[in-house]
Amino acid sequence: MGSPGGPIDMSLLTRYQDYVARHIWFGQERIDGPKPELRIASLGVKLTNWVDPQLLSAFTERWHAETSSFHIPFGEMTITLDDVPCLLHILVRGVFHTPVSVSMEGAAALAAELAYMLSLVECTILTDKTYTRVNAKWLPMFRDLFTLNRFSWASAALVCLYDNLNDASMFATRALAGVGFTSISLSLVGMGKMKLPTYRPIMDALTPSDVIWRPFEGHRGSVLFDLVTCFRGYLRGWTTIPYLPQRCLRQFGFLQYIPPSPPHAAPSYDDIDSLWSGYHTYVDRILQLTLPVTYDDETTSDYLSWYYTVSHPRVCRPHDRPHGAPPVPQYVSAQQDDPTAEDAPPADAPPESSQQGEKRWRHVVVSALERYVAYVDADRDDDTFEDIVLALDVAHGDRDID
Repeated sequence: MGSPGGPIDMSLLTRYQDYVARHIWFGQERIDGPKPELRIASLGVKLTNWVDPQLLSAFTERWHAETSSFHIPFGEMTITLDDVPCLLHILVRGVFHTPVSVSMEGAAALAAELAYMLSLVECTILTDKTYTRVNAKWLPMFRDLFTLNRFSWASAALVCLYDNLNDASMFATRALAGVGFTSISLSLVGMGKMKLPTYRPIMDALTPSDVIWRPFEGHRGSVLFDLVTCFRGYLRGWTTIPYLPQRCLRQFGFLQYIPPSPPHAAPSYDDIDSLWSGYHTYVDRILQLTLPVTYDDETTSDYLSWYYTVSHPRVCRPHDRPHGAPPVPQYVSAQQDDPTAEDAPPADAPPESSQQGEKRWRHVVVSALERYVAYVDADRDDDTFEDIVLALDVAHGDRDID
């Protein structure tokens, strides 16, 4: 049985009753008064000149912990493991850190030596709602500074960020931590600052053409794409979170299909670590079912119809329409002059343009080269891989061949 304002099929968003999105549908704000937006905690409180709490709040209203993604009118989007190193230039590959309890005496001794570094990390990567205080649980990571490069810092940052978003999406929450989310959300759509109630109908009306699907493609000369960022499973730090890139394949340049159901309860830490180390198996399972997109927001023909029954693509209540599955929009790609009928057989499809053909083969070449580079863990500065790096840069369009 569906929920008013929410999914018709409740099998996916099983906690919908607790989300702020449900309350907004009935006109209930989580904070009464003229400022219903979330407070921005930690480093974010110092960035009010360019951080927009209204826009951040509008995004958190569309986040769901079951899928680790934002639910917007044309599908799901998320903050990926690829986004983190592109923004913060920190390591993706490495082992997961397990925070441990620290005695007061031990914490004091370590903090005296590492106070500035720990504060810097907690204010940028591992943010929480403690504002100026730093949690001692991260101190053991810094006992030996020469081993810091063995940790997957990007995973630690994403675990912290997802956990903050899971909390912020609940009706009872009043504050949000996590500066990484700030940077990524603002890259999705360029809008001036407005009040939170004004943002909601604007976001309800978003179309795929309003989104920058892969904002860091021009940054690949500095940060290469790593195939491990397509890993499907659990990431862990001081908690565990499901990381499900197969739900947001368009952000990786692949055709979006109906994804499998999210995994059940998290496995043991040992199992999580084992799955992470064997990531190739899980990446292959995702990519075997898809193809490079021919235009940025491409999906299978059945994806949106499915999505509109298991999600709530809008948060504003249409008072003139009873509860039920909202009509599925028919988006027309910017690369197409006319929409193609969904039931048209492949033989009747319009011929591929030379631009679409070039884009498609570039995706195929780039994907193959990036898989090889990730597999052998190649270094751009290693002369052994000079030709591979050249071919990758040319396929990306980052280097001329003249």
